[in-house]
Amino acid sequence: MTRKVGVIGLGHVGTAIANYLLVTGAVDELVLVDTNELKVNAEATDFEDAAANLNWHSKVVVNDFAALADADVVVSSVGAISLQNDDAKHDRFVELKFTSQAAKEVGTHLKEVGFNGVLVSITNPCDVITALYQRFTGLPTDQVIGTGTLLDSARMKKAVGQALDIDPRSVTGYNLGEHGNSQFTAWSQVRALGHSLPELAETEGLDLDELAEVSRAGGYTVFHGKHYTNYGVASAAVRLINVILNDANAELPVSNWNEKYKTYLSYPAVVGNNGVVQQLKLNLTDEEEQQLAQSANYIKTRFDDVYAKLTAND
Repeated sequence: MTRKVGVIGLGHVGTAIANYLLVTGAVDELVLVDTNELKVNAEATDFEDAAANLNWHSKVVVNDFAALADADVVVSSVGAISLQNDDAKHDRFVELKFTSQAAKEVGTHLKEVGFNGVLVSITNPCDVITALYQRFTGLPTDQVIGTGTLLDSARMKKAVGQALDIDPRSVTGYNLGEHGNSQFTAWSQVRALGHSLPELAETEGLDLDELAEVSRAGGYTVFHGKHYTNYGVASAAVRLINVILNDANAELPVSNWNEKYKTYLSYPAVVGNNGVVQQLKLNLTDEEEQQLAQSANYIKTRFDDVYAKLTAND
């Protein structure tokens, strides 16, 4: 069976994702789509120039929406990161005016060509845009997923790992809610060295508030250095893509539809070939449940507002 993935938006993140997929041989066919034809053709040519030195063969197709009809996964990495350059509050919603319109256009195109695979959205603000894609593609909610706090959870694991001098992969747990300012680390779910983090905080003198802030603001540290982020979020996206392609049924903290709150938000779910297979039920503390509800309300309010604007003249 041919493994086919589309990447829409060939900026810093989209290009990194495409490169990961080609270098690791994860796909047999890669469809690249971008409104900047000069850029997307240049990237495709660069990838083709690398082909003779790679261990796998992959076909690269450029700017053909019809080719996405039978794709297993389509990734939205459309963005306008330059809009954040002057934003002192580090608010991903500064991109919403641009990315919401893009989600409507791209989602409508995908619906028109009959795409029925899994849509993975990286585009910011992640949870709201993921919800917009679900509406405009008409796909079942299980087939539309955002990378959400998969990246933020990795940043939390890095922070905890550094504090304890262990590999971040030895840390388990999640950041939940919005991929943005209202997210939080669910410390009741985080474990390392055989103990919960609240226990380790007492014995090892860890400041959980400080660690949570490091994971929440990690992207801004990178942004200040090079004015964009790409490798961290691209690795999260590629992990999610591979889980889908391999029908791995892996548990991941991704942005998925939450029936209780009637919105997309990051909460651990089992993901396989057809998207979300099962949603987990965590035993959160009362404070964490309140934080989750507040984050969900923020996402839903922003979605309702922008969706109303986008469909006002329909």
